[in-house]
Amino acid sequence: MAGALDGVVVADFTRILAGPYCTMLLGDLGAEVIKVERPGTGDDTRTWGPPFDRDGRATYFDSVNRNKSSVAWDLGSAEGRAAARQLALRADVMIENFPAGSMDRFGLGYDQLADAAPGLVYCSITGFGDGAGAGLPGYDPVVQAVGGLMSITGPDPEHPSKTGVAVVDVIAGLHAAMGILAALRHRDRTGAGQRLQVNLLNSLLSGLVNQAQAYVGADVVARMRGNEHPSIAPFETFATGDRQIMICAGNDRQFTALCQVLGDAVLAEDDRFRTNADRVAHRPSLVAAVTAHLVTRPAAEWLAELADAGVPAGPVNSIAEAVTLATDLGLAPVVEIADPSRSEPSRTIAHPVRYSATPARYELPPPA
Repeated sequence: MAGALDGVVVADFTRILAGPYCTMLLGDLGAEVIKVERPGTGDDTRTWGPPFDRDGRATYFDSVNRNKSSVAWDLGSAEGRAAARQLALRADVMIENFPAGSMDRFGLGYDQLADAAPGLVYCSITGFGDGAGAGLPGYDPVVQAVGGLMSITGPDPEHPSKTGVAVVDVIAGLHAAMGILAALRHRDRTGAGQRLQVNLLNSLLSGLVNQAQAYVGADVVARMRGNEHPSIAPFETFATGDRQIMICAGNDRQFTALCQVLGDAVLAEDDRFRTNADRVAHRPSLVAAVTAHLVTRPAAEWLAELADAGVPAGPVNSIAEAVTLATDLGLAPVVEIADPSRSEPSRTIAHPVRYSATPARYELPPPA
């Protein structure tokens, strides 16, 4: 079956995570993605390990670079710049995440290409834009720190934490992919390309959703709460007889059902816990009461009863357990791609969207 982006050529001048994640998604949808890398070293993430797979290749690179071909051109040379310009002028989409101003120096800036390629969709990903923040380092943990995410992540104010994955890069990559698809739709209607600018800081602020809106709408600055939800209770992790579980009783009905599973009708009638606002106001007492019940039995028993009662809950799984769960649920989270450069097929996490007419493709393994 044809991919949604069959016939679209993407000139991929990105490395690390945000850009490569974006272009991988476009490749999954059928676009031809040509990845331009530095001669000799390539994308930085080719050396980011351990872990390495059994063929000695960095799993970080492989996580975001399937469905691409790769070329190695030195943009510091006239030959490399000429080849890159030729690729850019025949592409439908060009995406880059070089430091601000770099592509102009290479003769590959948007203004230098638009006259010759008026239909080109040109996307730049930066850390902090190309104005006053152009010189600031755009690595994900730095943006998590300065962008407020670390201030609300962690157990207490003395221990601000980054997330367990470079989530800002992922959000920015998703925003870039969305913008590119919108720009292609506009080009379909008008024939005109355009320039897109995505930066990590704005992407994070958008991704902070309710926490950011609490500040701009009510002057409320969110604080670090561990696994608690700032506006809902009980909506956090709890100890059981053998492992931690997450319970999300998001409304009064679910809280009543939780109390029924716990066998504690008195808890549901307690004036301190009648409404969500009451429960948030008396969270410590509520958590203590719920935990006193949960620690008496193993997680699996509680989770089975909570599921039957319609209370959202689940164990705190490892990634291995999460992949197993998705497999058991029939979600097919892992796909294999034949790879002649390896001793066995390349295994990768599947594209997350299922399409009835234009399914994701898995044709090219991450390029050697």
